[in-house]
Amino acid sequence: MKMHVLDGGRLQMRRRIYVPDADKTETIELPVIAILFRHPEGNVLFDTGCHPSVSEDAEARWGKLAGVMTPIGAHSQNVVDSLSAMGLQPSDIDVVVNSHFHPDHCGCNEFFTEARFVVHEAELAAAKAPDAPTQGYLPREWDHSMPMKTVGEGHDVMGDGRLICVHLPGHTPGLIGLLAELEKTGKVLCVSDAVSLRRNLDNDEIPKNAGDPEALLASYARIREFEAAGAMVICGHDDEQVRRLKMGEDAYD
Repeated sequence: MKMHVLDGGRLQMRRRIYVPDADKTETIELPVIAILFRHPEGNVLFDTGCHPSVSEDAEARWGKLAGVMTPIGAHSQNVVDSLSAMGLQPSDIDVVVNSHFHPDHCGCNEFFTEARFVVHEAELAAAKAPDAPTQGYLPREWDHSMPMKTVGEGHDVMGDGRLICVHLPGHTPGLIGLLAELEKTGKVLCVSDAVSLRRNLDNDEIPKNAGDPEALLASYARIREFEAAGAMVICGHDDEQVRRLKMGEDAYD
């Protein structure tokens, strides 16, 4: 099995959302990534990044949310284009695992019409709740006709132990990471926004966009356990880390 880290967009936000002592006027640029696993039994995509249209008119798709997380205009990459650069089309994806249903993580879901979708049961419930729009859930991003399987802790995506869902609540109620077992690289834990920036994990920092701070701290502790046991942790939006990762066709195996 091979793992490819894909470019799924780029955002600008207030740095203080993630770094408590940052100045109110300071901003931070955040990469958006998706991760492709080329499993012997099919292609599995973890998250789908931002919808292509937001690079031109984010407000038209995201509304007021575009004022909180603003796509960087000069950056127009998206997951569909990233896959195309590798010779793959959306129809080549067999399974999409959504870490959670915020628009920068499920924005390209609609293109994967041949895939089956996997999401945590608590995340689907949160996305359907009466207050969902105020929590950053937009139905046009996640509510599609493709089959969706709701899962709990430990779901084995392909049935052979190589891709296991890990429940890491705190940012959202049903956020899941994906624990991969690669032959040469070893274990890789993709944690999405359970850890947006590496410094959050290292310093037990609670981003302002965390829905449940206590649950997030418990998820931090669990992630550190995986890392202590040898897992490589890939964060959700850490620019320094992304610059060090292999990207696109350059695979981890």
